[in-house]
Amino acid sequence: MENNKTKFITQTAIVAALYTVLTLALSFMAYGPVQFRVAEILVLLVFIDKRYFLGLTIGCAISNAFSPLGMVDVIVGTSATIVALLFIILVKKILGDNKKSLIIASLGPVISNAIFVGIELTVLFKELPFIVNAGYVALGEFVVVTIVGTIVFPKMRQVIEK
Repeated sequence: MENNKTKFITQTAIVAALYTVLTLALSFMAYGPVQFRVAEILVLLVFIDKRYFLGLTIGCAISNAFSPLGMVDVIVGTSATIVALLFIILVKKILGDNKKSLIIASLGPVISNAIFVGIELTVLFKELPFIVNAGYVALGEFVVVTIVGTIVFPKMRQVIEK
């Protein structure tokens, strides 16, 4: 029993650290109106096991603390990730573990981030209308999570399940 707790804590810390390191290492494209946050591929880990939820949430919050938008991004961006993770878990529960449900699940982060971050950018900068901000954010998420993420996912799963 104690071994399982230690394993969970270790995996949570590794996932949080990996999300944070990937975001900060590629920060030039991880923040702003058009975001290609490579670490977002990791949100698909909850499709494998919902226990990755905590590590991903922590990693996102830490990463957003380094955002040019500061604490607002910690709250808004992390909330978007929480909603996206819950969506992924729900889709797998309802539709099962297959390629079709993975693709549908991958749209959760696209939609969630488009709405949350789109509103955040619109309110803070007032330069572009919501639909444009949401579209830019959705584009980045779609490329990273839905296109690249679903392609990389089988390899991720293979590594995780070893």
